[in-house]
Amino acid sequence: MLYTLPPLWAFVALLAVHWLGDFVLQSHWMSINKSKRMDALAEHVVVYTITILIGSTLLFGATMSVVAFIVVNGVAHFATDFVTSRITSTLWKRERIHDFFVVIGVDQFIHQFTLAATMWWLLVP
Repeated sequence: MLYTLPPLWAFVALLAVHWLGDFVLQSHWMSINKSKRMDALAEHVVVYTITILIGSTLLFGATMSVVAFIVVNGVAHFATDFVTSRITSTLWKRERIHDFFVVIGVDQFIHQFTLAATMWWLLVP
């Protein structure tokens, strides 16, 4: 086994790392511009991916499987946010606040599902 935590607790730790990278470390500039500027989206995804890299390496060790996990999650995060940030931006402008939060929830579900699926696929023996 690559980690000392049981898989469920390792996943909970990944969710905390995800929250840190996706929300806490996302600047105001990134959050308001990622729906319309590729540099803002790219910067957000780089910050997120570095955060996931550090957290995953601490949890699972420095292995090629962790590298694959990071690459897949970085690319998936970019693709997901590319779509969902544009949808939420439009909903916010139209003051469709409930729908805005529904899409934020879908965005987070996709990120969490991707983390879970790739963790069990690539990191859990």
